[in-house]
Amino acid sequence: MHRGIATFGLDEGRCPKWLFERMTNLSRQAIEIIVAEYGADEFIKRLGDPAWFQSLGTVLAFDWNASGLTTILTAALKEAVRGRERELGIFVCGGKGRTSRKTPEEIRRWGSWLTLPEKNSETLVYNSKMAAKVDSALVQDGFQLYHHAFFFSKTGAWTVVQQGMNTKTASARRYHWYSANMKDLINEPHTGIMSSMRYKKVLDLTAQASMKNRNTSLALTGQGFGSLWKDIRILYNHSTSLNQTLALKFKGDTLTSLNLEQKEFTWHPVVEENFFESPYLKKILDKVCGYHPKSYEEMVSLQGVGAKTVRALTLVAEVLYGAKPSYQDPARYSFAFGGKDATPYPVDRPTYDASLKLIAEAVRRYQTKSVFIK
Repeated sequence: MHRGIATFGLDEGRCPKWLFERMTNLSRQAIEIIVAEYGADEFIKRLGDPAWFQSLGTVLAFDWNASGLTTILTAALKEAVRGRERELGIFVCGGKGRTSRKTPEEIRRWGSWLTLPEKNSETLVYNSKMAAKVDSALVQDGFQLYHHAFFFSKTGAWTVVQQGMNTKTASARRYHWYSANMKDLINEPHTGIMSSMRYKKVLDLTAQASMKNRNTSLALTGQGFGSLWKDIRILYNHSTSLNQTLALKFKGDTLTSLNLEQKEFTWHPVVEENFFESPYLKKILDKVCGYHPKSYEEMVSLQGVGAKTVRALTLVAEVLYGAKPSYQDPARYSFAFGGKDATPYPVDRPTYDASLKLIAEAVRRYQTKSVFIK
């Protein structure tokens, strides 16, 4: 699986009708050319590349560094294939806000229309839901998802393009998923990542470095709710006096100790006021333990399991059992292709040229047809 992240300024307002019509028109031409030359799966693949997606939006004349590029471009692509899904072999589901919540329904509708086996359609629905769950619960970077689009082809290739907002920093971050060679929905799905900012501490449970924490979290649910809640009460009782020594139990009967200073607890990314006092948290943890999930993915997929449930398990696994997760922000690059002054890194010319070649050809053919409205 390939997945990328991009961060942009959070903008307001609407796309002018005249611009949206032109974006739809030009994107329709680009889709036709790419599908004709390389097939529908290639187009789905390219949407999973954050740099290529950004390039397409920029070529279509939208602000390159605005959050609206994601939502407007997705809407334009959806409109561009409307009525021609069978011919192009491309299906677009979801969108912004309330429309995003219609994604499962739209996937099932297209699956029925394509006479796909119900199992295949439900697998697509599951992948869509898990992409949203992972980027909201496992990558806790302060961005709340408000846009989710699911693109797929007749062969089952799929891409997710979703975006979250951070109102405190007035910024938005885009997440890309692509299904090719997918092995794991949880562990290290990142490849092409670009962002205009990074944070010092982000709880990233998708990182390879978080594997021990994930395994420990799953093991905690297997011990039963009584044992898990006892661990949580230990943390709760010491939350105001963490200079005390807490007993840690590892494999076997070996006991050790860990000195926790107050300052370590106050900045801990997973802790918030009244964190341990939530009745809902207790109810969900009881449910998870009773379900006996066989894998971390299965646990995360359970209805009701969200960011707070994951944080609670993460904290117990780290503080009491020494399984520290990754707190590195998975966003890595400030721009799609680098900068002319080598900031944050030199321009990646091959990637730049490869990403723009097809789009430029689409524009050339489109203008040759003389259908662009000036």
